[in-house]
Amino acid sequence: MILIAGPCVLESRDNVMRIAESLMPYHEDCTKDFYFKASFDKANRTSLDSFRGPGLEEGLKLLQEVKAQFGYKLLTDVHDYTQPQAVAEVVDVLQIPAFLCRQTDLLVAAAKTDAVVNIKKGQFLAPQAMEHSVKKVLKTRGFDGEATYENAQKYGVWLTERGSTFGYGNLVVDMRGLPQMREFAPVIFDATHSVQQPASGGATSGGDSSLVPYLSRGAAAVGVDGFFFETHFDPSIALSDGPNMIELQKLEGLLAQIDAIRAVVE
Repeated sequence: MILIAGPCVLESRDNVMRIAESLMPYHEDCTKDFYFKASFDKANRTSLDSFRGPGLEEGLKLLQEVKAQFGYKLLTDVHDYTQPQAVAEVVDVLQIPAFLCRQTDLLVAAAKTDAVVNIKKGQFLAPQAMEHSVKKVLKTRGFDGEATYENAQKYGVWLTERGSTFGYGNLVVDMRGLPQMREFAPVIFDATHSVQQPASGGATSGGDSSLVPYLSRGAAAVGVDGFFFETHFDPSIALSDGPNMIELQKLEGLLAQIDAIRAVVE
């Protein structure tokens, strides 16, 4: 099972290293394919005054330090076509943010690297529409055939479900979309962003982290290739997405439930 976990954004070095150290058991778990996740820049914050991160240069240095100290594989976001080449020299997975999942130049630039490309499904798109984004990566990587699960897996393309816009300031997860997208790519379920309430906190986004376990168990029962959790030792002080994060101390119990459900389904 793919497991992606870490803070939403790179905060202070002390906070990042503390969180990274706490995630070591999952790196050592032979049943998990673990990736440490953190963003060097949150380019789509609600307010201009919100914390965005240390930026590309300093962010990559900190991610490289995490990799060197803990041996983790890394995942981070890229936001424009100038970034993937440099970022792929440090990280193993380039993540395309949901709002940018149709940006051809960004997808092509990411596909020209050796990194896995993880495309987040836009909150505004039907699951089936993501096949076109997958094909952009496949074709750039020299494969002009059908987008299938096997082909996407071979050429390093993942999709991530993170909920769909439902009215103002609310997201819902249509579990039907998980098997639909798995027809043409491996699928990750982003349980923490799926409970986000965009721009519901005035100048910030809200969320309801109490719903994360329910959606995670549902996705495990439906069947996905992995899970994405933004996590923190104290979400109340997190500099981005705190309301929908899961506390580090609660992650182990939730993953045990997910493992049990996956065992029954399989």
